[in-house]
Amino acid sequence: MQARRAGRRSGWTSLAGCAKTGGMAEQSQQTPSAVAGPLLHLGCQSCGARLVLEPALRTTRCPYCAAPAVVERPPVPGVPEPVFALGFALTHMAAKAHVARWLRSRSRFTRSGIRSAAPGEVRGVYVPAYLYSVLAQARYRASIGEDYQETETYTTTENGKTVTRTRTVTRTEWRPLEGELSSYVADVLVTASKGLDNAELEALEPFDLRGLARYTPALISGWVAEEPSLTLAQCQALARKEAVERVSGLLSRFMPGDSHRSLEHQSRLDWEALDVCLLPVWVLAVKYAKDAPPLRVLVNGQTGAVHGKAPISPWKVLAAVVALLAVLAVGWLLTGGGR
Repeated sequence: MQARRAGRRSGWTSLAGCAKTGGMAEQSQQTPSAVAGPLLHLGCQSCGARLVLEPALRTTRCPYCAAPAVVERPPVPGVPEPVFALGFALTHMAAKAHVARWLRSRSRFTRSGIRSAAPGEVRGVYVPAYLYSVLAQARYRASIGEDYQETETYTTTENGKTVTRTRTVTRTEWRPLEGELSSYVADVLVTASKGLDNAELEALEPFDLRGLARYTPALISGWVAEEPSLTLAQCQALARKEAVERVSGLLSRFMPGDSHRSLEHQSRLDWEALDVCLLPVWVLAVKYAKDAPPLRVLVNGQTGAVHGKAPISPWKVLAAVVALLAVLAVGWLLTGGGR
């Protein structure tokens, strides 16, 4: 995407070391309509999510962490308004089917209650994120390797005799290289939510940003949405880090020669642009144990990509090991006990 506004210069960001080389659908049976009346502002006292929804969608349970600690709160002043939004392309029924398949595919060693969780409790949430773009100007240095072949002579023993042989070996000549590279880094998405961290958002990517629309309240009518709950500074730091990582990958591919090593660079980030956008995510949060965080299954509201981490029960693993040892012991006894 093209930069949407000019930003300020940010200074130099260093990264040193060896370089390694996507139509709105229903959430319920109701059809979303234009927003009418005031919106409720709710806050989760457990994970910190800040939800905005219509009174008819009032909930006492957080869609992110399943905590029954959602309370009404006053609007937070100064919260940035969304600029763009991506509509849901995946229906509620399709999201439930994706979640059900994911739950059924979990190992039998997962914690009790996970595989039997009800996919019908999945909820559609518009998750806040920042869409970031920047002009990166990198100064780099590296060692560039050029391969060449040469013939070498060696001795070996054949049939008890010492003989001389030749072979072709590949060697590498290393030369220093320094230079500059300018690149436009676009479409970096980072979370602006305390309820859904950046690693989880990355696991759901990519989103098809060609479907971005200018935000209007009517676009998210009938859905739960979250306000940005991370600060601009926190999100900007995440975005800059990802932009520098992209520059590092670009430089690694840009290097000439047959190989390279010790790639280091400093990237100056100019003309930054950050816009709040709302991303469609289906969320299932299951509280399966009092002493454990909830299981959270996330579904990309465009592509249907599913992400979740189902914890393994150590007791089930131990029981399986004991059962296996018992079977082996019985088999050993039935075969004569080693006699």
